[in-house]
Amino acid sequence: MINLDKTHIDVYRTAITISGSKSESNRVLILQKLFPQISLQNLSDSDDTTHLIKALQTNNNLIDIGHAGTAMRFLTAYFAAQPHREVILTGSSRMQERPIQLLVDALNSLGANITYLKNQGFPPLQIKGAKLLGGTVTLPAHVSSQYISALLLIAPTMEKGLTLQLEGTVTSLPYIQMTLSLLKQVGVAVSFTNNQLIVNPLTNKNGISPTITIESDWSSASYFYSTLALSNPGSEITLSYYKQDSLQGDSALATIYKDFCVETEFLGQSIRLTKNNQPTHIGKIRLDLNQTPDIAQTIVVTCLGLGIECELTGLQTLRIKETDRLTALKNELEKFGATVTVTDNNLTLKDIPNPLKYNGQPIKTYDDHRMAMAFAPLSLITPLAIENPEVVTKSYQNFWEDFEKIK
Repeated sequence: MINLDKTHIDVYRTAITISGSKSESNRVLILQKLFPQISLQNLSDSDDTTHLIKALQTNNNLIDIGHAGTAMRFLTAYFAAQPHREVILTGSSRMQERPIQLLVDALNSLGANITYLKNQGFPPLQIKGAKLLGGTVTLPAHVSSQYISALLLIAPTMEKGLTLQLEGTVTSLPYIQMTLSLLKQVGVAVSFTNNQLIVNPLTNKNGISPTITIESDWSSASYFYSTLALSNPGSEITLSYYKQDSLQGDSALATIYKDFCVETEFLGQSIRLTKNNQPTHIGKIRLDLNQTPDIAQTIVVTCLGLGIECELTGLQTLRIKETDRLTALKNELEKFGATVTVTDNNLTLKDIPNPLKYNGQPIKTYDDHRMAMAFAPLSLITPLAIENPEVVTKSYQNFWEDFEKIK
């Protein structure tokens, strides 16, 4: 349990350095394992990335990746394409409830040998590695982008490459574009037209020698955007290392948080966030977060703290994350007296008391790092307690130390 109270803070200025993006790090680690000439800088120090590094380095046949969902998807594809390697890939009890059948079916259709050891469609998996020839696969476009990226990352090793046809509206498109951009950086020819992704085989590996510097994590920056939004005008935070031409979809924060009077200034390899005024909204904020669902928790808590009603859509993937994030948000937001309605892909926040009526019950995190970090900025509005604060290490090792710098 951690007790937070920053209600005494007036105006502050601080600087924070955030480690590399978990999303970028996990992708380039797979690429580096396939093409060892690649060198990497500014890797994420998150638990998820640590789990992935250990899994890629071990010779053990049993690999447990805990809560690391990205690692589960990427390693399923990676080990399926490793001839003469046989592993059992498992994870936490929650991980064994998260579906993976669409990815397994796609890999098996390409010649992989993956079977389920407990429940059909869910980990743990037995994977017998093979040389995958490649070919054409069709997937629903709304599936987790991690399924799609897992296939794209191993596609250059396939003799025929990969043609991936997506049917419907694509979810989390920026994450797919991130994967394609990283493939291009190591010399892989790719194309993405009319929902069809093509990755050509990389036959000449001798010319690969790029150094990839991983941008800091924009999802992690979101908690400081929220902190600024809930702060007094004149407060300022500088964050490193960030780029204006980011590969990360969550860089949309720079635009979204203008509505909350937080301005973003790009300064070479860092950004300066400044709170200018107090927002004076009439009505509610409406956002489609289909491409950036990981910042939904941060945004809705910001709205709660500012007393701004909101309707967030495009949240269908949040049901199958570390927890059912929509239900978790409803449970915890209602501790502050607001009315919250959720559907399969929508969250509506309304009837926010002024001032907030926090009932004093600790905020539950549900083993979800983003629940803990998203609610922390509310301590600028009201003292609160958060259970299992150590869960933040899944994506942000030093979050509490960095959050304490705001004083």
